[in-house]
Amino acid sequence: MPRVSLDFNLPDSSATEALGRALARSLPDTVRLGTEQGGAAGAGAARASVAGAGVARAGAAQAGAVQGGAVVYLQGELGAGKTTCVRSLLRSLGVTGLVRSPTYTLVETYRVATLTCVHVDLYRLQSLTEVDELGLRDQLGPASLLLVEWPERGGAALPPADLVVSLGYAGSARLAGLSAETALGIQWLENLGHDRSLSSYVSNLT
Repeated sequence: MPRVSLDFNLPDSSATEALGRALARSLPDTVRLGTEQGGAAGAGAARASVAGAGVARAGAAQAGAVQGGAVVYLQGELGAGKTTCVRSLLRSLGVTGLVRSPTYTLVETYRVATLTCVHVDLYRLQSLTEVDELGLRDQLGPASLLLVEWPERGGAALPPADLVVSLGYAGSARLAGLSAETALGIQWLENLGHDRSLSSYVSNLT
């Protein structure tokens, strides 16, 4: 399946928060409601200038029905904005009260309406055995959203990602690259491509 991606220029933390809010708004209903995904990855082409998007949608159709649920990897150096993005996303989905960083607790779980959100930070873990003991695959199911920081420390113990969010520095600003790894990820990015609130930040929208 061809990779579909969007690139963002994020001048400050408020832009990173805006990305988190937009990710929440564009979350496919198949995840939000825990329904099955089938058919084409989305109706209509995204505004993103993605080479081969039509081919990608055809590949998504061949992927068959997938039970609702999504996995997001968040990659980047310390301080690059991973937790900022996740906090904004969770708030926008309806999480109230304290949204803790799971740096020491490792896993934080939130329930909003029909959706279960699981925020994971693997930074302090040293082995795949430690990751496997978290039972992250057991957290997946209908209407579930698994958000994993430092996924490179999880290896084969992690379920595969639907969407990868890579954050990095560009001087005092930040860059973000989002890539879809599955049919669900393609649908998510197509939805995101229609979010006009991000138009000033996105570098590969037409």
